Amino acid sequence: MPWSVRWVGGCGAQSQKQCKKSSFAFYQAVRDLLPVWFLEDMRTMEAFHWEDGGKVSVYSPSEALLYALVHDHQPYARHLLTKFPQSALAVPSQSFSCCQSAPHLAMAVRYNRVRVLFRILKAIQALPPSDRAAHLDRQGCSRVEGGKTALHTACELVRPECLLLLLGHGASPCLQDSAGNTPLDTLLQQISHMPAANMRAKLLCLDCLFFFVPQDLKFAMKQQLLDNRQQWQDLLGDNRFQCLVGLAPPSLFVRAMRVLIRTISPEHFPEALDNLPLPHFLKPLDLKLES
Repeated sequence: MPWSVRWVGGCGAQSQKQCKKSSFAFYQAVRDLLPVWFLEDMRTMEAFHWEDGGKVSVYSPSEALLYALVHDHQPYARHLLTKFPQSALAVPSQSFSCCQSAPHLAMAVRYNRVRVLFRILKAIQALPPSDRAAHLDRQGCSRVEGGKTALHTACELVRPECLLLLLGHGASPCLQDSAGNTPLDTLLQQISHMPAANMRAKLLCLDCLFFFVPQDLKFAMKQQLLDNRQQWQDLLGDNRFQCLVGLAPPSLFVRAMRVLIRTISPEHFPEALDNLPLPHFLKPLDLKLES
C-alpha cells in the first residue's frame, strides 16, 4: 500500500517524494470517509511533511481536523475534538495557513459544515475563558481574508445557521475587518447586490443579527442607507430600515428576543432555544444538531 512507510530516510529527493505520496494518500483516505481508526493509524504512523534541514513530521490533530472539515467527515472531526480538544484547535503548520492563527471556525463556515462547527464551538467553550475569544473572534489574514472573522464570513456567504451558532456562542458582532466593516456592513452589502438573489436567507441573517447587536452599534453602511432611503426601505422593509438607521426603536418582538436569548448561556446554545416561551414559528432557527 502507498501509505505503508513508517520512517523516511535516505536520499533527500526520494524522501520528499515519499512524503508527498503519503500526504496525498491520507488526503484521499479522509476524502473517502474511511473509518476513524484507520485514519488515526495513518496519521500517527506516517511522515507527511518535509521541512527544512531534512526533518519530517506527521500531521497534527489540527491539520487532520482541517481535512475532516473540507470533506465533512463528521465522525473523524468528532473524534479529534473529543480526544485532542486543545491541539485539534491549535495553529496548523505554515503549509496549511499563511498566518499564525487557527482557521478552523472560518473554514467550517466557508464550507457550511454546520454540525462540525457546532462541535468546534462546544470544544471552544471547554477552553479557559482567556482562550475562547481568541478562537471566536479570530481575524483572518489581512492579505488573503481581509481581516474577516468567522462571523464576517457567515454574513458574506449568507449562512444563517452558522451565523446563529457563532452569535449564540459568544462571537462579537462589533468587530471590524481590514476595510472597517462590521458583520452587519458585510451582510448589508450582500443584500444590496443585484439581482436580489437569496433574499429570504439574507433577511433571516439580518433578523438573527438584530437579536445580538447593541442598539448603538456604529456601522459604515448607515449613511448609505440614509442617502438611499427608498431603495433600502424596499429591500429591508420599513420596520428593519427604521430600526437600523435609528429612526425607531426595535420592535417589541426583537426587544423580547434580546432579553430571552441573553438568558441562554453559550454552554446551552442552541439546545435551550427549544425551551424559550415562544411559539415554534417565532423561534429564529430550528437547529437540531445533537445527533
